Amino acid sequence: MELKLTRPICFFDLETTGINVAKDRIVEISILKVFPNGNKESRTWLVNPEMHIPDEVIAVHGISNEKVANEPTFKELSKDIYAMVKDSDLGGFNSDRFDIPLLAEEMLRADIDFDMKNTVSVDVQTIFHKMEKRTLEAAYKFYCDKDLTDAHSAEADTLATYEVLLSQLDRYPELENNIKKLSEFSRRKQSVDFAGFIALDKDGEEIFSFGKHKGKKVHDVLEKEPGYFGWILNADFPLYTKKILTQIKLSKLNNKLS
Repeated sequence: MELKLTRPICFFDLETTGINVAKDRIVEISILKVFPNGNKESRTWLVNPEMHIPDEVIAVHGISNEKVANEPTFKELSKDIYAMVKDSDLGGFNSDRFDIPLLAEEMLRADIDFDMKNTVSVDVQTIFHKMEKRTLEAAYKFYCDKDLTDAHSAEADTLATYEVLLSQLDRYPELENNIKKLSEFSRRKQSVDFAGFIALDKDGEEIFSFGKHKGKKVHDVLEKEPGYFGWILNADFPLYTKKILTQIKLSKLNNKLS
């Protein structure tokens, strides 16, 4: 089965210095771009993260500090990477919770106005967990009957993720071959900022999903406690969360002025 696409979709995988979206950096990124006509384009980059890669992380993906020491930084690669993913939907394995938020952070650090407003994402891991509840290696064996010999290589993981989704569509006739529908099915919760600090309530209004204002409307909190906005901007929150919060604040201000 082939994906039914109305626009390109970029499957991608990151190898990083760690799992903290706000602080850690990319050391390798691989992108497989699939076009509506079935054509494919793939690129893989090693990235100098401009920070130390811990030994325990090197043990997982095998990318040492020496290996990336002379590679370009993400900022140097950012325009090429953005050119490949812009105007495309996104797909990955655990991408909604990790890869997309971290990619957004790197883009914003590189002064690229990365925004998911007009983009949908398909998280193949969520589909897998809802259907079978296993790992990528097991998913590859289960759906494709192949062994993932280069697990934790960004290129191998990216290709495996794409193949798993195609096999999922073959196996489950109830899954609609439509990127927006797959995005809805693979979404864990209705969050606005991907990191999950700002969610949507049943009426589609933004609410905080953490801390003392958990469950409260963002507009109400910012109006009653203006200092909370400044605290978030100066605290250790992801840049994309801060960007979304600023957009919400400005939209409220614009509504008052109009």
